[in-house]
Amino acid sequence: MTIRVLLADDQALIRAGFRMIVDADPGLEVVAEAADGARAVELACASRVDVVLMDLRMPDVDGIEATRRICADERLAGVRVLVLTTFDDDENVITALQAGASGFLGKNVDPAELVTAIRVVAEGNALLSPKATRGLVSAFVAQSRPPAVAAPGLDLVTGREREVMVLVAHGMSNDAIARHLFLSPLTVRTHVNRAMAKLGARDRAQLVVIAYQNRLVAPGDPSPAG
Repeated sequence: MTIRVLLADDQALIRAGFRMIVDADPGLEVVAEAADGARAVELACASRVDVVLMDLRMPDVDGIEATRRICADERLAGVRVLVLTTFDDDENVITALQAGASGFLGKNVDPAELVTAIRVVAEGNALLSPKATRGLVSAFVAQSRPPAVAAPGLDLVTGREREVMVLVAHGMSNDAIARHLFLSPLTVRTHVNRAMAKLGARDRAQLVVIAYQNRLVAPGDPSPAG
């Protein structure tokens, strides 16, 4: 099944470059382009896209607000947003993750990595650039206060599910978590999916943000895997 991609960037040259990379893969297809966030939201629905490659810095409605609108629209529940940024340490990336983005990549990404990232996001079961994302989340949370009220549904998350959440927040894949906890990958995936459902998280990216915001993981914590 072909993965349908929407390119959202205010620079036509950049869109053209990404279109060449995406369309060169037989399993991917660019079905629409947008030069601003408002148009991206419209086309995400009208073109029945699977993945939006979203620039953060666009005129009028920026990428963060566009991401928020897409991820809040029940009609677009299956659409994944992959943020493209020039700055890996841009705090706007964290805001985009909170808004519902599934991950991020730098605009200087290699073509093969971009194609892989689109496929991973379309599957909805992995967080992109986990090491970089952990660093961004750690920096963001270190400057903010703990939430006055725990995330809705956190009291429903079991001890094992919290344990798995912590490992997800450390950037571990399902296979790595399975080896660490001596579980099957399918069991780990079940725990991840249940935690996401209870917390209302669209994907693993939001699960990581929730874990940090609620101090299940603290900035600077060593990885359980060593």
